[in-house]
Amino acid sequence: MRRVRLSGATSVRDLASQLGVSPSTIRRDLEVLDRDGTLRRVRGGALAGADADDDRPFAEVAAVDEQDKEAVAVRAAQLVADGEVLLLDIGTTTMRLARRLRGRRVTVVTSSLAVLDALRSDSAVELLLLGGMVRRTYHSLVGVLTEAALSQVVADRVFLGASGVRPDGQLVDTTLAEVPLKRAMIAAAEQVVLLVDRHKFPGTGALRVCGPEDIDLIVTNEGADETTLRACAAAGSQVLLT
Repeated sequence: MRRVRLSGATSVRDLASQLGVSPSTIRRDLEVLDRDGTLRRVRGGALAGADADDDRPFAEVAAVDEQDKEAVAVRAAQLVADGEVLLLDIGTTTMRLARRLRGRRVTVVTSSLAVLDALRSDSAVELLLLGGMVRRTYHSLVGVLTEAALSQVVADRVFLGASGVRPDGQLVDTTLAEVPLKRAMIAAAEQVVLLVDRHKFPGTGALRVCGPEDIDLIVTNEGADETTLRACAAAGSQVLLT
């Protein structure tokens, strides 16, 4: 259920790969969960149930694969130099990165309320919050106001999150409202750094954010799918493993 809620919609194949079991096992489990009303079984996969729109998902996602996410955040923080202007995307890994930036002389621009919470009391970090409509489930700001604000931003680098990376290196997401913001962040930054734990290789998502050629650097964990990483590297992305 954590995996389905994380992605919103996912396939039997992807769940089987992520959880290390057979597709037939996943199909049986999805049928049980569908009967219970926990999720909605669809052809080839499942959709999160109606309760996926409440306040639980962010907390649940934050508790998944914590050690892997923390390792990615620690390595990403080491890339940052004092004086830089940083764009931080939404997500639980970028939230962890924000915590690692406390006390640093940097400027952080973000649409993430979780990043705001992590840095709001830190006098060293200059914090710029993008405007927009509050999306409570994902602790984020979205909409035309957010996109308009991003058009004024020039950043040294963006730390980007995503629902997953497809085997061909395509970056995908499940949230329609977030995809244009991710694209605007990519356009606003000199360097694009993707922060994703190893379980996002390969990952799920019906919406294309960008191709691997748009990502300069990927920070992830040892154990990420090698075929997917090779596709990213072949397109020019540098890969850092923690």
